[in-house]
Amino acid sequence: MTPLSRTRLRLRAHPTTLDAVLAVAVLACILAGSFVDPHGDNGPTWGTRTPDALGLVLMTLGAAALVMRRRFPMPVLAATVAVSLLELLTGDPRVPVVMCAVVALYTVASATDRPTTWRVGLFTMTVLTGCAMLAGPLPWYAQENLGIFAWTGMAAAAGDAVRSRRAFVHAIRERAERAERTREEEARRRVAEERLRIARDLHDVVAHHIALVNVQAGVAAHVMDKRPDQAKEALAHVREASRSALNELRATVGLLRQSGDPEAPTEPAPGLARLDELADTFRNAGLPVEVARADHGTTLPAAVDLAAYRVIQEALTNVRKHAGSGARAEVSVVRVGPRVEVTVLDDGPGQDGEPQEGGGHGLLGMRERVTALGGSCTAGPRYGGGFRVHAILPVENRTAVRGEAV
Repeated sequence: MTPLSRTRLRLRAHPTTLDAVLAVAVLACILAGSFVDPHGDNGPTWGTRTPDALGLVLMTLGAAALVMRRRFPMPVLAATVAVSLLELLTGDPRVPVVMCAVVALYTVASATDRPTTWRVGLFTMTVLTGCAMLAGPLPWYAQENLGIFAWTGMAAAAGDAVRSRRAFVHAIRERAERAERTREEEARRRVAEERLRIARDLHDVVAHHIALVNVQAGVAAHVMDKRPDQAKEALAHVREASRSALNELRATVGLLRQSGDPEAPTEPAPGLARLDELADTFRNAGLPVEVARADHGTTLPAAVDLAAYRVIQEALTNVRKHAGSGARAEVSVVRVGPRVEVTVLDDGPGQDGEPQEGGGHGLLGMRERVTALGGSCTAGPRYGGGFRVHAILPVENRTAVRGEAV
């Protein structure tokens, strides 16, 4: 962050201080302008006139009122207009106290709606310009009188433009936040609906076939000694019911597979033992990946080992897709007490543009997978650029332990 940006943030955090600085700057400008004679022989001349005591008091009062312009815009405008009218009626030579009213009018226009800006702006313009033309010591067509008309009109227009821009930026930001919330809610809703559908399917399949198995097993146990042929027939029904249950379970789980996955696994489930192989695949795709491990040969449960592998795989995939060309990735696996911490970092600036349609659920899937095992997963931008994915997994599979206790 540059020094100018830090200064701007500090001033925004203390608006009264900013208004005080502005009041001092306005006082300095109008005080310098009071020493200028616009009617010199060769144009405006400096130092040929000096403001009187009343002019100095009015300039100070008008500038001091600007300190409260954000808190009380209308009263400050009324006060500066009153001071300006008093100066226009009594000042000879004139001093530019009316610039305080111009600043106050800009504040009112930037803080209110357009109809109020029109009404207040026209009233202020008419009162100040009319008083300067009709009651002042100069001719009504003097350049100073026309300048009052122009400055008040520009102040009202500039304030209205700033207010419109602020409203436009606020609307865009609110729309983006609403879209992000809607997207996250839609993702959570889809996950919940999918879980509910799978749970219903599994419940129907398991409940039906286990009931058949229970009945046939009871029949087999009852007639085993007296009618072995009938017992064999019951056991055959048990085998058929269990086979049907397994087939339907396989079909239900198959709905969650990707289109290119095989129907049955032909190799062991992936884990951290294949981390180097995974990193090589991304290196071959053009993504430099550095791997650092300090897990001291820890043997993880199958579910935890698979979850760690999938987190790293998904994080590296996101780096390859979204971090931009020239990005580098770092993967670390560290054993910390009863937990294993997996971290994936990248230094990519990211790519502009809309996200691909149908994407955006990878991070949610990682969190769901890790949370189901009793761990935690966080992901977000890094300070200074890049992205960070951090997952904490228990060395013992808490899900399995809870299942055995039930």
